[in-house]
Amino acid sequence: MSHLVADKLNMRFTTPAGATVHALQDISFTLSKGELLSVLGPSGCGKTTLLNIIAGFLRPTSGRLQLDENEINGPGVDRGMVFQQGALFEWLTVAENVNFGLRMKKFPPVQTAKKVTEWLEIVGLQGFGDTPTYQLSGGMQQRIALARCLINDPDLILMDEPLGALDALTREKMQSLILKIWQETGKTIMIITHSVEEALLLGERLFVMAPRPGRLHHQYRLPFAAQGISRDLREIKNTPDFTSTREEILSMIWNMEAEIMGKANMA
Repeated sequence: MSHLVADKLNMRFTTPAGATVHALQDISFTLSKGELLSVLGPSGCGKTTLLNIIAGFLRPTSGRLQLDENEINGPGVDRGMVFQQGALFEWLTVAENVNFGLRMKKFPPVQTAKKVTEWLEIVGLQGFGDTPTYQLSGGMQQRIALARCLINDPDLILMDEPLGALDALTREKMQSLILKIWQETGKTIMIITHSVEEALLLGERLFVMAPRPGRLHHQYRLPFAAQGISRDLREIKNTPDFTSTREEILSMIWNMEAEIMGKANMA
C-alpha cells in the first residue's frame, strides 16, 4: 500500500506585480512506507515548494495529497521536518531541545528522559544532554535537530537541505548517520538537496525536477543508499556506476540551466 500519494499537484503564486507563477505542474507520484527519496533540480524548480506542501505549510492550488489515505490539509504530528538551519532554541540545553515536542505533549518526565537518552546515543551525542546548544558546532546542532524530529516518531520525515551549511567532512558523516537512521528505524524519508552527489547517496529513489513550471523530469531507482549502510561513502562515489549516473544528471541539469538562461536572454 502506498504511504504518500501525490496526484496532479499544481501550485500557482501571484506576484505583487500581478503576474502568475506556475511553481508546480501536475506532480504525481507514490512513496511506499520505508522508502528514502531525494529530490534534486535547478533553482526555481519547486523542490522546496513541494516539500512545504507535503509538510502542510502550503495548500496546493489543485490536486490531491494523502498520507496513509488521510488528506493532508495542514501540519501534523505524522510528519517531522528538519531544516537547513536546525531551528533550535539555542538558549536551551541539548536535552531540552530534543524533548521539546514531548514536553508540549505532556509526556511523563521519566519516559521522556529515557527516550532522550536513547536518541542522543543514536545520533552520537551521548554525554551532551546538559550542554547549552549554542556551544555546539553546526554539525552537532543538526544532530540535535534530527533527534528532536525523530523522538516524536513521525511517519514521514521531511528534510530541506539539512546538510547544506556543513563543511565537507561533517557533511559526509551526517550522510552516513541519515543512512544509519533510515536502516534502523524504517522511516519514510524525503530529502531536498542541491548536491547531485548527495542526492545519489541518500536517494533509494531520486526525482530530478525541471523548472518553469516545476515538474518531475526524470526518476531513478538507485542502489547507492543501500550500499552506503555497509560501505564507505567515498568508495561508493568512485565506482563506475556512481560516476556515470552523476555525470548523466549533471548534464541534465546543465542543459536545463542553459535553456533557462537562453529564454531569459531572449526576453
